[in-house]
Amino acid sequence: MTDTRLDVLCIGNAIVDVIAAADEAFLTAEGLDKGSMRLIDADEATRLYGKMGPGREVSGGSAGNTAAGIAMLGARAGFVGQVANDQLGEVYAHDIRSIGVEFTTPASDGGEVPTARSLILVTPDAQRTMNTFLGAAQHLDTAKLDEEQVKSAAILYLEGYLWDPETPRAAMERAIELAHAAGRRVAFTLSDSFCVDRHRDGFLKLIEDRKVDILFANEAEIVSLTGEKDFDSAIVAAAPRVPLLVVTRSEKGAVAVENGQRVDVAAEPVDQIVDTTGAGDLFAAGFLAGLAQDRGLEHSLRMGAIAAAEVISHYGARPEADLKALVAQKLG
Repeated sequence: MTDTRLDVLCIGNAIVDVIAAADEAFLTAEGLDKGSMRLIDADEATRLYGKMGPGREVSGGSAGNTAAGIAMLGARAGFVGQVANDQLGEVYAHDIRSIGVEFTTPASDGGEVPTARSLILVTPDAQRTMNTFLGAAQHLDTAKLDEEQVKSAAILYLEGYLWDPETPRAAMERAIELAHAAGRRVAFTLSDSFCVDRHRDGFLKLIEDRKVDILFANEAEIVSLTGEKDFDSAIVAAAPRVPLLVVTRSEKGAVAVENGQRVDVAAEPVDQIVDTTGAGDLFAAGFLAGLAQDRGLEHSLRMGAIAAAEVISHYGARPEADLKALVAQKLG
């Protein structure tokens, strides 16, 4: 095994988030399931954007958020995702590079397919309902993978949302092959319980074929994946299938199970929950940064909880505080 150049390489949809406040009545009128993510086309993106309140543009995308958090915690992070050669694509590339993430994926030439955007409606209870136009992101293909970059990362981190479009799915499967051939670990996040509903068989096959070394999920996702009736039964069913299982439980904290050893941590206290966008992404960032620094399960879970607590205290899925300093202050 060669030396690692990156601690974590994240592959996912490169998306610019447009975040706006909305009330329950607006979601009902639009027929939207609160807390879900749905895929929309260009026309629906234009229509819904016109009905939303004032929005704030922030670079996002699940794996991109995780890469940003990892870099902010002092670990070496890279990101692979497709943007277009347009204004939002330039914004996205600038944002992620300025945080210290290695981002070298060439922008697509076609002006016909713009950079992806997610219209995120945040209700007063801080739940986010995402309406995502994948645009250029769904055209990430195997040719855009830098094979040496994939092989140089200690951990390859993939988002379940990549399973929606066929082209990125093939790129993801190729990246897994490259990583495992180089003796690296592959981490996979289930992303969303609706995503699990859409792709349960495909996700289970990935796990059964030993393609996943570290599985991230939240409570609803792991229950959906296993088909069990409650959280504890789902953990018992899922844990033996993967070397390392990590599950977040919102205000109930988080759990990791490795080789039959279960570790639970409490959630970090938050003065006010403003927007839950990115909570799972930043939890994964903290946990993976902890692993990269050989911190052990409990410390890594705490790092994840601290990063998640920071990001839900404000609008947007990228941290605003100095995460490294925050972790040092709380954990030493």
